[in-house]
Amino acid sequence: MGLALVAGLALVTGCTAEPVPVPPRDRPAPAGGFRLVAFDSCPEALRQLKTAARAYVGPWGLGPNGDIRALGSAEQAAGPATAGRADAAPKSYSGTNTHEAGADEPDLVKTDGKRIVTVQHGKLYVVDPATRRLTGELELAPGADGFRGAEDGLLLHGERALVLLREGWAGMAKPAVRGGGARPADGPTPDGIVGPRLIMVDLSGEPKIIGEYRIDGNLVDARQVGTTVRVVVRSAPRLNFPYRQRATDEQRTAANREIIDNATVDDWLPRYEVTSGGRTSAGRVGCERVSRPAAYSGTSLLTVLSFDLGVATLGAGDPVTVIADGDTVYSNGPRLYVANDQRWRVLPMLTARNVAPDPRDETTEIYQFDISGAGAPRYVADASVPGWLINQYAMSEWDGHLRVATTTGRTWGNKPNSTSSVYVLRADGTALTQVGKVTGLGKGERIYAVRFVGGTGYVVTFRQTDPLYTVDLRDPGAPKVSGELKINGYSAYLHPAGEGRLLGVGQEASDQGRVQGTQLSLFDVADPARPTRIAQYHVKQGHSEAEFDPHAFLYWPAERLVVAPLTVYGKGMPSNVAVALRVGDGGFTEVGRIDHTVGTERTDGFTPIRRSLVIDGVLWTVSADGLKATSLSTMKTLDWLRTP
Repeated sequence: MGLALVAGLALVTGCTAEPVPVPPRDRPAPAGGFRLVAFDSCPEALRQLKTAARAYVGPWGLGPNGDIRALGSAEQAAGPATAGRADAAPKSYSGTNTHEAGADEPDLVKTDGKRIVTVQHGKLYVVDPATRRLTGELELAPGADGFRGAEDGLLLHGERALVLLREGWAGMAKPAVRGGGARPADGPTPDGIVGPRLIMVDLSGEPKIIGEYRIDGNLVDARQVGTTVRVVVRSAPRLNFPYRQRATDEQRTAANREIIDNATVDDWLPRYEVTSGGRTSAGRVGCERVSRPAAYSGTSLLTVLSFDLGVATLGAGDPVTVIADGDTVYSNGPRLYVANDQRWRVLPMLTARNVAPDPRDETTEIYQFDISGAGAPRYVADASVPGWLINQYAMSEWDGHLRVATTTGRTWGNKPNSTSSVYVLRADGTALTQVGKVTGLGKGERIYAVRFVGGTGYVVTFRQTDPLYTVDLRDPGAPKVSGELKINGYSAYLHPAGEGRLLGVGQEASDQGRVQGTQLSLFDVADPARPTRIAQYHVKQGHSEAEFDPHAFLYWPAERLVVAPLTVYGKGMPSNVAVALRVGDGGFTEVGRIDHTVGTERTDGFTPIRRSLVIDGVLWTVSADGLKATSLSTMKTLDWLRTP
């Protein structure tokens, strides 16, 4: 969401020094952190939540235009769960390209080497890679063949898959509706749960559903460590604020406060349903499971659910809820971090008038949970850092310290004043305390990519040229910039590629900063003081999904092979392929291009290839039309499996 908002800012011109009123933000934690405290009782919880919400509500409800924000999260990802990391031992199959080894992330396709499981348009498909046959098909969401507003994903362990369907429109207070009247047809119903569906599927034979879970809210993200899955859901009170056409803003605000006064605790706390063994039970997150910080708005709740794929039932999720917001999830395995920067509140108004944001609104709150045990997550600490994150890769824990890269200031208009920083935090009781920082990176630019590898950070900023900064973080108390490389264009995703090598996927650009098509870069970072680009692969008018979703990127270390989806625009309809490149000491060699048009069968030949994976010497590519098997040694087609 944040990427989409920022991407259009270059078009904004003009300048004004006038202050721009913005909606009040969810009040952050006090400096130095806070201690979360459980409510004493449900009546006390309701009283405090109402008090906080009354102070926040305005003429349009809880936030700008009723707190409407984009569905889904800005979560976005580098190295397959084990095989994709540069330091991982070679394996016979690749996993999902994830941020950290051992912390798997949901994606539209998974493999354990024995099977390939993919979920698209509400259906699950199972493929046997040995026989190259489609062995199972299961309809999960009837009538979901069209665009559903957000992408579904799945996680896999043994004979079970957990499918995460982002269904409905939920997770926020109901906005005011001009002219009154009923809610839109796709909006929440008065009594029904609207939010993500989690479906457990048994894969031991013909795939079948063995459990379902639904909860109020929006799915933010999930992580899997071993058999345990942690699911993060964002929700808000289910209150309807009708728009009063002839009232003043003061009258509308007063009426909305009255709605809050008449609300019950059931309007705040997320409800859930569990279906198992043909029976459905309902519940609600208990007041005793909700914790509050010292300062909060009462408009957003963050719930972390826990499920065990080692058993054949989902259960109630053992919820842990915090009165806070969140849109970015990072985990290294033992710990889970949820970050929230609320840029959705301020950017549309600020960019429209070329006004710099108030530093108080340029703050990211980070919540740390201990998930090392099999039980419910344990809240540990929080932090507040200046600036906004680009995605989950802007966070990384190493040697007991969390490193966070952010951008502050105006990145839009004709006089940008932005700058970027890297902060180093250490858990100290209930607070993540800042122990070091590096500031002043990329003045007038914003971060486009971040990757932390051990004690080194790589930060890409861009406006007209692409500085790649290397940051020495080995001494957490005294981090420093050790090197800088300026080249045209930028990398939007960085991936370790062996000792002293770094891969970048992004866009080439002119001297004036105008993008000119997809580029893959190979950097030599063996000497952090002198990073260099030793090779570039450029496709004019090309764009790759890997630029904004690293799950689409594959690096297979055993053969130093890079595979990335590519859409090339030109005369006529765009072409969609997956390009395969060999990474040598001196650069890239293209070894093949794969498309999903087979013979005279069109398969909607313009369907983009979304993912690629390797199993026993075969490269599999996945699109909405089907899966293609290609020989790694010859790059010739072995088989085509169309998904109906």
